[in-house]
Amino acid sequence: MVATAATASLFPISSSQPESVAKNSGKHGGGGLGTVDMHGIKPKSRGLQVKTNAQAPTKVNGTRIGVMEGLKTDDSPTSTAPRTFINQLPDWSMLLAAITTIFLAAEKQWMMLEWKTKRPDMLSDLDPFGLGRIVEDGFVFRQNFSIRSYEIGADRTASVETLMNHLQETALNHVKHVGLLGDGFGSTPEMCKKNLFWVVTKMQVLVDRYPTWGDMVQVDTWVAASGKNGMRRDWMIRDCKTGEILTRASSNWVMMNKVTRRLSKIPDEVRAEIVQYFVDTPPLVDDDNIKLPKFDEKTADHVRNGLTPKWSDLDVNQHVNNVKYVGWILESAPQPVVENYELASMTLEYRRECMKDSVLQSLTSLLSNNNGGTGDSSHVDCQHLLRLEGGGGEIVKGRTKWRPKYANRFRGIEQFPTESG
Repeated sequence: MVATAATASLFPISSSQPESVAKNSGKHGGGGLGTVDMHGIKPKSRGLQVKTNAQAPTKVNGTRIGVMEGLKTDDSPTSTAPRTFINQLPDWSMLLAAITTIFLAAEKQWMMLEWKTKRPDMLSDLDPFGLGRIVEDGFVFRQNFSIRSYEIGADRTASVETLMNHLQETALNHVKHVGLLGDGFGSTPEMCKKNLFWVVTKMQVLVDRYPTWGDMVQVDTWVAASGKNGMRRDWMIRDCKTGEILTRASSNWVMMNKVTRRLSKIPDEVRAEIVQYFVDTPPLVDDDNIKLPKFDEKTADHVRNGLTPKWSDLDVNQHVNNVKYVGWILESAPQPVVENYELASMTLEYRRECMKDSVLQSLTSLLSNNNGGTGDSSHVDCQHLLRLEGGGGEIVKGRTKWRPKYANRFRGIEQFPTESG
């Protein structure tokens, strides 16, 4: 009733009656159901007037039919708009969005076809979703990466840890794409049955140039035999736009038993799984086999104590991931070297596992500033050792070579003070 009253206040109702209602009302008398004013009061102003009209049942074809005419007003009742072809169409904004999407997709396809005719050699390098693919007759796995803002350092270039993570990611995706990924971390189905997994024993990385934020890099990786019970994996990182080689890396891997934590020979069943993917090529990075002098915290130039792994540093094999060692080694690098030089090459020799409860010590010694007496004073060579604190076993031994970031900021090696932390 409130809604009716509000409507009537906007659209006043006339007091006149249709002729048919007047006639029917006359039949039942003036005091019958013909006309009823609200509360028995006839307002003088044009306000709300509701009238109830009743009609005696009529006969149609001998059947009595009661007809009740509801509330009527003098104005014609409001009816909805007629259903036409126009108002049954979908939302115009949605239709416009669909047309725009189709147009953009067609334009992209046209550009791809035009590019294919101009640069058919680069079409095979496309990896729009970064999922990777098998190339070179099934022996090489290729994957593209975009350098993110959180992967660069203070120099606005990708860190060496970022590059190492890309190497590891492509290695695992290679195993996955060829259908050999079991339920382990890069382990094949036969390796999982025998509780075996891969561990790296040596890693050599040469960096010619570091990519910057927004660069798209292309990583190629392949595997080869390494002795009787090992495997070698190589990587090459290129700039997707120019094809320039940015980084080369070679690594050696052996198998370890997950239960005994001891090294294991490659079983024949596992060898049959992986040998078909081996390539017969020399290592991408030659093994230097440089013998470095032994040193400890007494003879080291820089020492960093109390390094402990976090839970996020462990991988699915329940030990510290090998990429984490790189950051720990650089923890003891002299600050003037880190600020004025960039890492040009790195060789890491992994000795044993690092577990979650280990406490480590990082040691660094400066070897020379003239590259072994060759007169090349533009490089700095360092020797590194990561071991358990308190004179414990060696975890990783390493060598690094650094080149100056800016020639005008070059400092002599004699300016680097000895530090201990």
